[in-house]
Amino acid sequence: MNPTVLPRLTRGVILILASILASACAVQDRVVLLPDGQGRVGVVEVSRIDAPEDRVRLDRAYATVENQHLRGLHPQATSAQSVLRDYPDLEPVLPARPREFTVQFSGAGTDLTPESLIELQGMRAWLATLPAPEIIVTGHTDAVGTVEDNDRLSLQRAERVRGILIEAGVDARLITTLGRGKRALAYPTADGVAEPRNRRVEIKLR
Repeated sequence: MNPTVLPRLTRGVILILASILASACAVQDRVVLLPDGQGRVGVVEVSRIDAPEDRVRLDRAYATVENQHLRGLHPQATSAQSVLRDYPDLEPVLPARPREFTVQFSGAGTDLTPESLIELQGMRAWLATLPAPEIIVTGHTDAVGTVEDNDRLSLQRAERVRGILIEAGVDARLITTLGRGKRALAYPTADGVAEPRNRRVEIKLR
């Protein structure tokens, strides 16, 4: 990177610092702000050492600034596709995006639907390809019953799925379980409405 460009991180971010060496190109350096595995970004401020008043703040995913020989810092924007096209060696080191699964329950208890049992089988096969996966298992209910009862039931559903994963050989220490009760309905209903699609467990794997 050209020493005239100084990026200063104000929160955790991922950056690409690329020198453009073609003699006919006026761009000397480029800084791209990348999202993390969950799509979040921090903030980075880029300035020139030889012109500290010339500075650009990047705070959106794929915001870009180029240090151009004649024009100084020039803010732009790019995309995930363009970044991977221009920097093909970058993809293996980027944080993996979480993979999400949802399984449903057949009634007001902790019995999974037959389709969800098949879904869990596919998830277990994918888990076997990960050396040390991070797993968050979150239980949910429909809007029938009290907040307290649904909190308890949603956690029981999450623990039910956790038990299946452990039986499949997943290290219990890698699994975090949560119960959200009826606080995050996938299909909003009035309180007291029995909506089967809200009886679920969401599993995030990375």
